[in-house]
Amino acid sequence: MTITAGDRLPRGHLLRVGEAGPEAVDTAELMKGKVALFGLPGAFTGTCTNAHMPSFVRHADAFRAKGVLRIVCITVNDPFVVKAWADQTGATEAGIEVLADADGSMTKALGLDFTAPPVGFFGRCKRFAALVEDGEIKAIDVEDSPGNCTVSAGEALLDKV
Repeated sequence: MTITAGDRLPRGHLLRVGEAGPEAVDTAELMKGKVALFGLPGAFTGTCTNAHMPSFVRHADAFRAKGVLRIVCITVNDPFVVKAWADQTGATEAGIEVLADADGSMTKALGLDFTAPPVGFFGRCKRFAALVEDGEIKAIDVEDSPGNCTVSAGEALLDKV
């Protein structure tokens, strides 16, 4: 079942690269306060790199001005790929936390997984954006197609904050 407004974010762990290598990030700690959370099919993919991430990078300061404490992106990739992509897209510099859902367990728990074998996507995350407050989903929009980035764009979520 897909997560909806009013639901609690599932407990779990995501990964990031720290000074000593990959380290776990507890989603409960991550979602304290007001958080802009978005997910996408994959690092270094067309729409993710050219539309989705840039929409959040452009508006990172505007989210913070509205009281958002963290901007978090999740993707089903390994943490090393995620770090390289975050650095390349300007997400790191903008203060966006890009985290790996390496095994797809968080994506599955959210009910947002999909598979598209023709393009090599297995257990990937549907494109979405959500406003989360203290672990509760306040608003969430999921794209109809992984190639679309309208209802999940930074501008669309910023209007809901």
